[in-house]
Amino acid sequence: MNRQAVHTDHAPAALGPYSQAIVAGGFVFVSGTAGIDPVTGAVADGIEAQTERALRNIAATLEAAGSSMEHLVKTTIFYADVADFAALNAVYARHMPTPPPARSAPANVVLPRGLLVSIEAVALVPVVPEA
Repeated sequence: MNRQAVHTDHAPAALGPYSQAIVAGGFVFVSGTAGIDPVTGAVADGIEAQTERALRNIAATLEAAGSSMEHLVKTTIFYADVADFAALNAVYARHMPTPPPARSAPANVVLPRGLLVSIEAVALVPVVPEA
């Protein structure tokens, strides 16, 4: 099975020995993605803004992989404070397709750089019919 790394300048660059995403076996596996502006490197302020930016970063990564938010099958949300769940969930819901993907959401996770949320995702890569 082939694995292909995905990179886009429209999402934050990987900060370590990992890829923004990997395409393999008809799926795209997006690494944990935070609410960091891909141009400035600035961290968004507050849980809603960080969640919004993280989801926009995921959408950009999925697009670079030939997929989209409409093809999500699984997400995992790691977040720092369980008290932020309702606010985080409200932003998340606005970005999800119908039906929404399967999801896990462990709370009280210590994230680097004082981040409040990190989201990883798995999506299908649709097969484009040949002309």
